[in-house]
Amino acid sequence: MIILVINCGSSSVKYQLIKADEEELICSGIVERIGAITSIVKHDLPGEKTKKITKVLENHTAALNEIMDFLLDGEDPVLQDRNEIKAVGHRVVHGGETFKDSVLIDDDVIAAIEQSVDLAPLHNPPNLKGIRAAQKSLSEIPHVAVFDTAFHHSIPPEAYLYAIPNRLYRRYKIRKYGFHGTSHYYVSRRYYQLKERSRKGSRVISCHLGNGASICAIKDGYSVDTSMGFTPVSGLIMGTRTGDIDPSIIFYLVEKEELPLKSIHDLINRHSGLLGLSGYAADMRELLQEVDKGDYRCKQAVEAFCYRVKQYIGNYMAVLNGADSIIFTGGIGENSSRIRKMIMSDLSFAGVEIDLEANENAGFGKETKISTPNSKVDVWVIPTNEELVIAKDAAKIAEASLQSPWI
Repeated sequence: MIILVINCGSSSVKYQLIKADEEELICSGIVERIGAITSIVKHDLPGEKTKKITKVLENHTAALNEIMDFLLDGEDPVLQDRNEIKAVGHRVVHGGETFKDSVLIDDDVIAAIEQSVDLAPLHNPPNLKGIRAAQKSLSEIPHVAVFDTAFHHSIPPEAYLYAIPNRLYRRYKIRKYGFHGTSHYYVSRRYYQLKERSRKGSRVISCHLGNGASICAIKDGYSVDTSMGFTPVSGLIMGTRTGDIDPSIIFYLVEKEELPLKSIHDLINRHSGLLGLSGYAADMRELLQEVDKGDYRCKQAVEAFCYRVKQYIGNYMAVLNGADSIIFTGGIGENSSRIRKMIMSDLSFAGVEIDLEANENAGFGKETKISTPNSKVDVWVIPTNEELVIAKDAAKIAEASLQSPWI
């Protein structure tokens, strides 16, 4: 079953066309700068050079039409007929407390996603734009919403409740939600497959490290805690997000800098993290280059990032009463042997022993065990594939919807 997977940002549409049953990527691409003077369109076919064009695309509907035109037009089109696409899977960042699983999209689902806009004002509105645009372009097939927050609905109250008056939770649903759920779900399931072991009795710590970063404690296959919280700002130090800070800092800055709340919001989301600490860049690759040149602030930023990751690994070892495996994924987690080595140093209390050669050779699309045979904890690098999770969920739900009027 061929599934079109859509991931919409405020001015972008990423897509992948996937044969869900065979777990095969047909093609992928991105439309960027939607609504600007010129938009940038890129399409990637496996084994071929990226096709790149610029043109005017005023909105998400125009972007989706541009993607469909590419898939269906030309001398050797990717698809012979639009009916080959059997469903569209949409990444939706925040499902609030309503959505614990992926769902078939209807008017009620759209209304519920709209109700969660206050919880994810930067993410849910463009997700909704993508849903509406795709429904216009592909109106005859099922559309499925897959939520970043869904995997974390198994987190117990003692982990998801904040120590604020309970009426605020009841009234406004202020609690830990967690994000990157599809990524943590995927890599933990791949670990079970690679080890040929049951989820039952397993204790996994999944580290999704990229420009956005989070760690998840997984017990018996279920999320029991995660570093991101009410929003994606909390937890680890990220590219431009603060991660955990004392909330009183916000009020102190309002007083000292006389900043409006919107400026504080931008500060903690867009101007902090690795960028703020280093004063140079949010990209770990650039920071490591500057570290090698002797830049002290970049060195501090990198060390602070690794320290926070190690701190959360230790926290979750306590939560899980140990760990069977630590998994690295995401752009940094998959591709930076240097960062993995820094994080994994001095974990002898847990019996963690890294194979330095395996670590150095891991990454760039390879699933690799980087711990030694003597290590009491398996350490793996497993490239994530959130789009495949979305495609498989969409295929399952779409197939069920076509068979039963009650889905």
